[in-house]
Amino acid sequence: MKDQQKKIRTSLSTHASNFYDVNNHVIKEGLIALLICAAGDLIAGIILGRMTFFLETFPGLLVVIPGAIGMRGNIFGSFASRLSTSLHIGLISPEFEFSEYLNYNIFSSFVLTLILSIFLGIVGKLFCLILHCPSMDLIDFILICVIAGIISNLIMLPITMFISFKSFENGWDPDNVTSPIIAGFGDLFTLPAIIASIFILNAINFNLIFKDIIFIVMVIAISIGFIHCYRLSDETKTILKQSTPILLLCSFLGGSAGGILNSSVETLLTNPSLLTLIPLFSGESGSLISILGAKLSSGLHSGLVEPLSRPKGEAVNDFKICFVLAIIVFPLIGILAEASSISFGTIGVGFDKIIPISLISGIILVSIMVFVVYYISAISYNRNLDPDNIVIPVSASVTDLISSLILISVSLFILSIFI
Repeated sequence: MKDQQKKIRTSLSTHASNFYDVNNHVIKEGLIALLICAAGDLIAGIILGRMTFFLETFPGLLVVIPGAIGMRGNIFGSFASRLSTSLHIGLISPEFEFSEYLNYNIFSSFVLTLILSIFLGIVGKLFCLILHCPSMDLIDFILICVIAGIISNLIMLPITMFISFKSFENGWDPDNVTSPIIAGFGDLFTLPAIIASIFILNAINFNLIFKDIIFIVMVIAISIGFIHCYRLSDETKTILKQSTPILLLCSFLGGSAGGILNSSVETLLTNPSLLTLIPLFSGESGSLISILGAKLSSGLHSGLVEPLSRPKGEAVNDFKICFVLAIIVFPLIGILAEASSISFGTIGVGFDKIIPISLISGIILVSIMVFVVYYISAISYNRNLDPDNIVIPVSASVTDLISSLILISVSLFILSIFI
């Protein structure tokens, strides 16, 4: 009996050792990227934790924040995924140089951001009405989202291209690196962009007619840009045709996540470390799932992953990598959220509570999302849709929605135990 137990333990140890040896570089690359992402998410969390004045002064603002953060990751994560796939299969030269294909992708990403910003503003107002929450005017919602989108675009487009090309040039797999780092930068710059857009809104708010004119001109210009981009080439048409409906759904899901957070705003405002944890948890969850989505997408294109009814082979291996990274990252971000609250002199919920909140929420989330991402990838590929345009946006938005729900639920449950 003892010999049999010894053999079982030896077999499990050998299997774990072989798994680590085979996937060592993937885990290291993914972990480094997630830690870089965590730095950006932590700053975003600190900013959000200090945004109580703006959240109180501009009612309903919290509803659009998850959607705005998610939209940056969705659009530029898809952009990076397309670049990654193109670099892998040779459509784009590893030496950075502008080309027609790259220019089309840049223009499409810019237009998508502006169209989705308008829709996100509408969704934010809609959810406030549905939930009977106090809110800003619809025009204010849209202007804040669009101005923040323009600011983010000017920053995120060059960052995305730089990271994609440099990681590939230095021998790193962009699938393991670009999505989390880009998501981290997106999280980092989205909240400052929203704050900047609020100041710009106040600057043009001296006259209602002037603000209305700015709004009308902005909507017309964005509409013309969308039509021109759609007609520009087959590449831009495909990107817009496949991405727009998916991203509209993603914005709706992001608004739903914001609605969930807004409904618990009193709990969040009285527990600053939880408010700080939200961008960290949402960002790391989205980045982790984006790594999985990018790897499955490239695997489907290259034939390493088969779009079967049940995940097998390389897909299951990618699942295991996802769980290993989750077990390492989620306790860490709980520690970072609590430590940052303490360092700023605010009362947190305590390390003994926030670490299990983050870890349990993360494991529940990953257990659900690995299957969601796999089947989205397989179904889109089997229906001749490019997974690069679909998998990351849909999975990241579903992750934002589920992560908010899971995090709030687990937080309330664990906090209630300690009361």
